[in-house]
Amino acid sequence: MAHYDVIVAGVGAMGSAAAYQLAKRGRRVLGLERFDIPHAMGSSHGVNRIIRLAYFEHPLYVPLLRRAYELWRETETAFGEQLLYITGGLDAGPPDSRVVTGSLAACREHGLAHEVLDARETAQRFPAYRLAEGHVANFQADAGFVMSERAIVAHVTMAIAAGAEIHGREALTGWEPTPGGGVRVTTTRGTYEAERLILSTGAWIGDHAPELARLAVPERQVLGWFQPREAAPFALGAFPVSIVETRFGSCYQFPVFGVPGFKIGLYNHLKESGHADALSREPREADEAALRDVIREVFPAAEGPTLALRCCLFTNTPDEHFVVDTLPGLPQVVVASPCSGHGFKFASVMGEVLADLATTGRSLHDLSLFRLDRFAATGAPS
Repeated sequence: MAHYDVIVAGVGAMGSAAAYQLAKRGRRVLGLERFDIPHAMGSSHGVNRIIRLAYFEHPLYVPLLRRAYELWRETETAFGEQLLYITGGLDAGPPDSRVVTGSLAACREHGLAHEVLDARETAQRFPAYRLAEGHVANFQADAGFVMSERAIVAHVTMAIAAGAEIHGREALTGWEPTPGGGVRVTTTRGTYEAERLILSTGAWIGDHAPELARLAVPERQVLGWFQPREAAPFALGAFPVSIVETRFGSCYQFPVFGVPGFKIGLYNHLKESGHADALSREPREADEAALRDVIREVFPAAEGPTLALRCCLFTNTPDEHFVVDTLPGLPQVVVASPCSGHGFKFASVMGEVLADLATTGRSLHDLSLFRLDRFAATGAPS
């Protein structure tokens, strides 16, 4: 039976980065991925993902983000391909909305340079935007996007070059602790042992960690790419990434890049949740209609023909914060998920965090917000 220092189950955003960080440290690593590498069944496809420092979700994320930016730069240098693009970013909506107040709180607590614009000022500087009267936007210049699929390719390629063994199309079917404090892992193709196991299986994490079975809820999301009626305002260099609170909910958007069209998504979309295998990956008319409602309200110049629609998955916790911890009574098993729709930007630093947890049992970063036992304290389902 093959034996490894660490087995990483799930070679997507977090798992690929962890495999790279571990292999770079000289650890014997096995990465197991149920699908292809990369693939379009999970949470990381669709060209790119937003990265931002003005983090409205919680100020504790900002130090992690600072390190994430550093590691993305190191990764793209080592890989020889640009992965991080800086566009500036807007967090917009009513002045008392969570998006705006949280973004401003993060800027103030961490001394981030920022500028608050009213609706008219936003439209003057960024003509694609038509914020509602009375709404404001917090502009923070360090925001941008990470090439999500290419980042996974980069991490896996460099992990293999550093000695990692990566198996695509090999699903985890079970695992158990061994008497010596390690783990035995079974898959559709074999059985392996290791000193440590990292579970980073995204929307399937509840199948592999019973403690997360009711806490990690997969949700169907749809991304859309639309042909703007006016191209220039949506071009890279003219259009910042943004999160806008609208009457339809919070939406997120990108400049035209990588593939044709202005890219937009709606958080929680049609509020469809269930097991990852049961959620449809086929876009429907209702998906397009929901995105067009938002475009019509905030980005009217983008209301041209549909170019593409793609489904992906969020996996949400009750408080929408991550779970990064070891399992109770099993310090050899590290869990990294779910990320509640805002995790990819952290993949570079989470690779480092997970490698630390799997080798030393601790991290230099403050992970208190991501502890698994917080749900027991709040009475959330477990």
